[in-house]
Amino acid sequence: MHLLNKQPIDPRLYRDAMSRFGGHVQLVTTASGDQRRGVTITAACSVSDNPATVLVCLNNSNPKNEIFFSSGIFALNTLGAHHQALADAFSGRTQFTNEERFATGKFDTLVTGAPILSDALAAFDCRVTEIKEMTTHHIIFGEVLAVRFDEQKPALLYMNRDYHAL
Repeated sequence: MHLLNKQPIDPRLYRDAMSRFGGHVQLVTTASGDQRRGVTITAACSVSDNPATVLVCLNNSNPKNEIFFSSGIFALNTLGAHHQALADAFSGRTQFTNEERFATGKFDTLVTGAPILSDALAAFDCRVTEIKEMTTHHIIFGEVLAVRFDEQKPALLYMNRDYHAL
């Protein structure tokens, strides 16, 4: 057992402990002009229902994520168990190009123009309201302008560094 002390926590020790924290797998997407970007994440949650607001956390060390910080829009797509290959494609586990990643699913748009996965368990189309930089990540808050959800299907979770269905 590892106990918290007043010394800074070793990042590897922290990641090992957080791997025991189960999270719903999400695909966050954005677009600007003819450029699209999508990233598989588990760091996303509801902030408020009035106004409807969600947040996503994105690593700021990847220069390709800059489009999320400048586009002003994003979509949070909740993945189902049937989306495991798509989650891998957008996580970087594959060496797919951006075009190949988006070819693993069918995408359309709702209000903002951010790519919406057509068979997502739930999709939240958002306008960015605030971005906070926190050391290695940016926290992006978005007001939900439109939602779409599919029939209830098993969810895709990530825990102990592997996928699970619930």
